[in-house]
This record gives sequence, structure tokens and C-alpha cells, in this order.
Amino acid sequence: MKRLLALLFLMAGLIPLSSIAAWNADWTVQNKISINAQGLTEASSQAPVVVRLHSGNFDFTSVNIDGSDIRFIAGDDKTELKYYMEKFDAVNELAIIWVQLPKVDTTDKNAHFWLYSGNEKATTSTGVKTAWNANTVANFHFAEKTLSQDSSATELGAGGEITLQKAGLIGEAATFSGKPFVISVNPAVKHAAGAGYTWSAWIKPASLPQQASLYNQGDAVVLKIDGQKLSLNVGASNVSGGEIKAATWQYVAFTLEGGRASIFVNGVSVGTGDAPVVDAESDIKIGEGYTGEMDELEIANVARSDNWLKFSASTQGMDSQLLKVEMGEGGEAEEEGEVNYIGILVSSLTLDAEIVIGILAVMFVISLWVMWVKAALVMKTDKDNKKFLTRFQNAGNDLLSLDKGGRYPHSSLYKLYTAGLREIRKRETADEKLALSGASMDAIKAAIDADLVRETQRLNSNMVLLTIAISGGPFLGLLGTVVGVMITFAAIAAAGDVNVNAIAPGIAAALLATVAGLAVAIPALFGYNYLASRIKNITIAMQIFVDEFVTRTAELYGK
Repeated sequence: MKRLLALLFLMAGLIPLSSIAAWNADWTVQNKISINAQGLTEASSQAPVVVRLHSGNFDFTSVNIDGSDIRFIAGDDKTELKYYMEKFDAVNELAIIWVQLPKVDTTDKNAHFWLYSGNEKATTSTGVKTAWNANTVANFHFAEKTLSQDSSATELGAGGEITLQKAGLIGEAATFSGKPFVISVNPAVKHAAGAGYTWSAWIKPASLPQQASLYNQGDAVVLKIDGQKLSLNVGASNVSGGEIKAATWQYVAFTLEGGRASIFVNGVSVGTGDAPVVDAESDIKIGEGYTGEMDELEIANVARSDNWLKFSASTQGMDSQLLKVEMGEGGEAEEEGEVNYIGILVSSLTLDAEIVIGILAVMFVISLWVMWVKAALVMKTDKDNKKFLTRFQNAGNDLLSLDKGGRYPHSSLYKLYTAGLREIRKRETADEKLALSGASMDAIKAAIDADLVRETQRLNSNMVLLTIAISGGPFLGLLGTVVGVMITFAAIAAAGDVNVNAIAPGIAAALLATVAGLAVAIPALFGYNYLASRIKNITIAMQIFVDEFVTRTAELYGK
């Protein structure tokens, strides 16, 4: 349905022809992803960013069902970028992909990279070991199929009594109910004395205050929620600060390096101080006593810079404006600012909207057919009625011979006349003399009235289809819009991307169903009112003719 609608708009000249991929001609679809890093203060290197794809910014009909033909290319249109596909659901049109950018330059206003797809022969090139730099030793996405899987190259063993929350920050998340998630002891996550170390995660406490440990490695290093504040114990030293909020996603991290320890909330340092050098190698308990949600847990064997943590906080959150996936196939026209609005709307249609618009298209065709047929009928009827009525009014006493010497195939008045004439001739005597009694006149009038009703029914036949289009079209369109908006918001909630660029295309496409409903109802309304008035005039003319015909017959041939 999407491709059919796109083809129709293309034929109308509303959609510019797509460009050919510059990187590799085997990939036929090209999407530009703009990088808006002006809100950041410093550049960041080898930073993974999350690309959220949904029906509002990406055409899933152009990609393989498993996303195996997805490729990310740097702005030079030559260099392939490493990426990891956390989630790809072509059926529900939702994907979450992590891409490692070589550098994010805050001074470049035209920074971008490319997303390529549209190669049925392509095989997947993503993997859990490709998107994270060498310093990332643990990364847990808490995804639906990999709830306890470490997506870093370390592939740590972990497990615990956590449950899946489908509408998390970035795709799914983990829900904690007080029992810890345990990462098994491994040299990769050992905190060596004096070495750099970083732990970070997105948390959403169910309620506050609470007493819980977010991170605990053998009691040597413990990050706790103490009421509504964070507290970091390193050996016998303590660093505290940073108020957190309930039922809100916030990025929490701590770093250790040399004799310093720091706590961060949403990329901002909220507490720092001296800390003893400790050597910790044991199981790591995450979320002991904690009730709430957690997403994107990461451990690094270096102390991440303040800028790195600020970059992660500002680019992974729901209101991130860092990336903008542009609909269409990229190319020079889009770079010059030419926006393909119709293409965005058509490609963003959800299945329910396609079905509703399809039904409305059928209703529109039927309405046009009814209006065309009825308009032709009333015009022909009016034309023949005028001809016959003129002859009838000039007939004088020769009232019963009007069926000879003229043809009026579409005249409703002539049909009523022939109905009355048929009844009159049944009452002719052998010498062809008429003497109609009152009872005979009543019978003749009843026969004519019966044909009048049949003619009225014939004139009004199929008019109900127009009333259905008038009343049902907007409601069908509204249904498509409401369901489309619901699906769009559900997809946005699942993807964790709530910026206007993510929401607007899906909602705008959903509104197409309402537009389609009105496009069906408005012409049908005008056509119905016009035809109804014409049919009413014909019906009134038939009623007057019946009275006139019966009266003149009684006058000429009554007893």
C-alpha cells in the first residue's frame, strides 16, 4: 500500500526521483543522519551514539526483514562505521542501533553520516564486539532477548532476579525489586589499585527516599542511594552529593583514578574527593535493595572524562536532539534543503492507516460512481419530463392517445401516464366508450400512486451510499488517525525517543486518514444535497401530475 501510494504521488509529480547511493550502488536507499552537537561544549571521540528508527523517520519497507542490509557510512561517504543492533523489528517498525562515531565535532554545523539499506543480498555485519571501544569492559542493554547479556567484547557472565520493562529509556530496560543483579568475578572488571575505573547507568527509582546500593564490589567500592542522595564509599572514605528524583530517568556515574573519586548525575559532577587506593576483584552486585528501573549499564577500565559522561548523558536521553534521521533517500536535492513532505507522510503510514485509507478510497470511487449515474439520470429525466408535460398540457380532449407519436424513455411522468392509461383501457367497453365510476377512478389513482412510489424508490436508489460516505467517512478517518497516533506513541515509548522530529512524522501520517475521510465526505455531501434537491423536484412534479391526470380523466370520462 505504501509503495502504491508513493507511486501515485510520484506520477502526480509531487515526489522527486530518488538518488543513487554514492557509497555502493548495490545499496539503493540512502538516509542522511544529521548531527546537531552545538549544545555540547567539547568534541568527543569514539563515542557510541544511539540511532532510533521508527515509522516516523525511516521506511522499513526498503530494508531486509532482519535489517541485515543496514550499513552506516561516515560523512565522507566512504568510511564504514562500527555499529551494534540492539533491536530491529521490521514488523512493528522499530529499531535501536548503536553506532561508533570516530569524532563528534561541536563546531561543524553540517556534520552528518549516512544510513544505507535496500540490498536484498546483503548479510549482517554487526556484532556485539564492534560498537564499543577497547576501554568498555561491560555493557548491559537489558534488551528483551538479551536481558542478562553483556554486549561488550568481554561477554561477562551475569544474572539475577530482574524483570523486563518493555517501555524503557532506550528500548527495553530492567526492573529491580530489591534483589541484586550479579556480575560474576572477572579480571576484566577488576579494580586494580590506582587504575582508572568508571561505572555508569541510567536509573529511574520507583519511589524515594530509599536505601539501596547501585554498585557493590566486595564492599571495597559501593555506590548507594542514601535517601535521595548518592553516596560513594571507597574503602573508608566517602563522597556524597547529587540529589536524584523519583520516576525520572537520570544518568548516574562514578569514576576512580589515582586517589580521586567523583560522582556524576546527568553528566555533571556533583561530588568529588580524595579516596584511598583499593584493589577489588569479586562479584559485582548491582541494585541490591533498589526498586525501580535501570538501563544501559556500562563499566570501563579507565576514568571517563567529564566531557565523555556529559556527552553520554545528553545524547542517550529521551529528549536528545543530537541526531536527526531524514526521510527519503538522501542525495543532492535533500542536501540543498528540498524536503519531500508527501514522501515522509506516505512512508510513515502505519498498517491500520493504510487499511482505513484503502477502505475510504473504495468509498470515494463508489460515491463518484453514484453521483455520476444519478446526475445523468436526473438530467435525462428532467429533459424528457419537460417534453412530455408540454404535450400533455396541450392535449385537450385527446388525453388517451399520448402514447402514440412520441418517445420519452427517461420521463417519470410518461411512466405514470402509461400506468394510468393501462388501467383506463381495462375499463373500455366493446364500442370503446368510457364511463368511469368513482370506484374506477379510485382504482386508477391507486395504480398510478403505486407506480409513483416505485419511481421515487428508483430515483433514490443507491443514495444511501452517499449518506454512508458522508457520515461514515470522517469517522473511519478519525479511527485511522486515533489508532495511528496510539501506535506512534507506543513506538516512541518503546524507542525512548520523544523529540518532535520523532513524533511529528508519525502523527502527521496518521492525520492523513482524517484527511482521506474528509476528502470522501465533502464531495459526497455536496453531491447528495444537489441530487436530493433535484430528485425532490421530480417527485413533486410527479405528485402534481398524478392529481392533474386523474382530475382531467374524471372530467372527460367520468359518469
